[in-house]
Amino acid sequence: MSEQPVNPRTRTVTWRDPREGASAAKTLSGLEYLRAIQRGELPGPPIAELMGFSPVEVEEGRVVFAVKPGEHHYNPIGMVHGGLAATLMDSAMGCAIHTMLPVGAGYTTLELHVNYVKGIAHDTGQLLCRGEVIHLGGRVATAQGRLVDEKGTLYAHGTTTCMVFRPPGSGGKE
Repeated sequence: MSEQPVNPRTRTVTWRDPREGASAAKTLSGLEYLRAIQRGELPGPPIAELMGFSPVEVEEGRVVFAVKPGEHHYNPIGMVHGGLAATLMDSAMGCAIHTMLPVGAGYTTLELHVNYVKGIAHDTGQLLCRGEVIHLGGRVATAQGRLVDEKGTLYAHGTTTCMVFRPPGSGGKE
């Protein structure tokens, strides 16, 4: 016989069909695509809805996501799970790379390195994750990221390496 939870919480997540955004992505540069998501013209990815983050700045080579950590992000020891920071870092750094890609190009994460430097709790307040491109080549790109609160306190930093997929005949540099 299982006990009933004390003070249960509920969270509902709603998202649009991700194929809508994926189809549009094939016809826009990375920068145009991410700006359309930021403006609400295209749906954001379901992972952003699930985790509760959204783009607040989209520039060529730089993206900033915001999230307000909550209890629903907690791990078993009563802190926000490191996966929230890792997901934000992966998203911000990857999207920073995406802003520099032409129509028809894509990318995927090959490596993600995250350094956690401060614990996150539900009362930490809004966090901002800044991703910036370090290098964009023909097939490989790198970026760095920082996760900070609104006062600039650092919670995590990291780097990524991504594989770039360019359309045939695009003559991408290395």
